[in-house]
Amino acid sequence: MLTDIAPESLWLAALIGVLLDAWLGEPRRWHPLVGFGYIANGVEAWLNAPGIQDKPVSAMTRGAWAWAIMLVLPVLVAWALTFLPGWGGIVWQALALYAALGARSLREHVMPIAQALRNGDLAQARALTARIVSRDTEDASASDLARATVESTLENGNDAIFGALFWFAIAGAPGVVLFRLANTLDAMWGYRSDTFLYFGRPAARIDDILNWIPARLTAASYAIFGDVARAIECWRTQAGAWSSPNAGPVMAAGAGSLGVQLGGPARYHGEWEARPALGCGMAPSAQHIKAAWRLISRAMWMWLIVSGALALFAASLADAVPGGMV
Repeated sequence: MLTDIAPESLWLAALIGVLLDAWLGEPRRWHPLVGFGYIANGVEAWLNAPGIQDKPVSAMTRGAWAWAIMLVLPVLVAWALTFLPGWGGIVWQALALYAALGARSLREHVMPIAQALRNGDLAQARALTARIVSRDTEDASASDLARATVESTLENGNDAIFGALFWFAIAGAPGVVLFRLANTLDAMWGYRSDTFLYFGRPAARIDDILNWIPARLTAASYAIFGDVARAIECWRTQAGAWSSPNAGPVMAAGAGSLGVQLGGPARYHGEWEARPALGCGMAPSAQHIKAAWRLISRAMWMWLIVSGALALFAASLADAVPGGMV
C-alpha cells in the first residue's frame, strides 16, 4: 500500500486540493517549487562539470544521478507523511496536490491575453503572451498571439492539471510529488543545448514516461467536450508528426475539438521553426482562448466527478466484503 488513506478520503483530499487552487492560486511567496529549483540548480552545477557535453555517456550518467538525488528524498518524505493519523493524512494529501496544481494560475495568465486581443491592444497582448511562451512575440499578429496562447493553454492543461490529478489518483501525495518534480526537472534541464543535451536526457525521458497515460486521457477529455469525431481524427492523423510524444495528442485533439488550426511555423530567438499543422478549421482568435480554458475547466470537473464515483464504489465494495478487504 502506498498510503493507508481510504479511496473516499483520498478523493476528499483531491477535492480540497482543487478548491484550494481555485481559491488561493499559486503561493505568492515560499512556493516549494521555487526552493526546489534553487536546489536543482546547485545539484546541476555540481554534477554537470564544464566540458561534460564532450562525454555523452558520462553526462547521461550524471544526469541520472541528478534526477535520482532530486526525486528520491522528496518522494520518500511525501510517502511517510501520508501515514499521519486522522485528518493529518488527508490535509497533507490535499496540500501536496494544491502545491502541484496550476489551474488558477493558467487561467490568470491566458484570460488577460484574450481580453487584450478583444480590446485590440496588440502591445499588451504581445507582452502578456511573451510571459507564457518561448517564441518571439515582438511583431506577432493577433492571430499568431491567439494561436500561441491556445497551444500553451491546451498543453499546460495536461502538465499543470491533468497529469497531477492522474498521479494523485494513482499514488496520492507521493505520486503527485514525483510527477510535479519530474516535470520541473524536465523544464529546467530538458533543453537541446550543449550543456543539457545529454545531461538533461534522463529527466526528459522520465517526464515523457510519467506523462504518457495522462496526456492521452487529457486528449480524450478534450474530445468529449467538443467535436468528438474531428478531435479523434486530428489526434489519429496529426499527433505523431509533433516533436513531443505527449504534447502531440493533447494539442491535436484539443485543436480538433475546438475547430481551430494550430501548429505551423513559429519563430524562436530570431529563427523560424517549421512545425506540423495541428487541428483543422479557422485561425484562432480571442474567443478560442476562452473556449480552450472552458474545455479544460469542464474536463477537470469531469475527472473529479468520475473519480469521486469510483471512490464511492470502491468504498461500498470494501464494506460488502468481510473484513473490509477486496
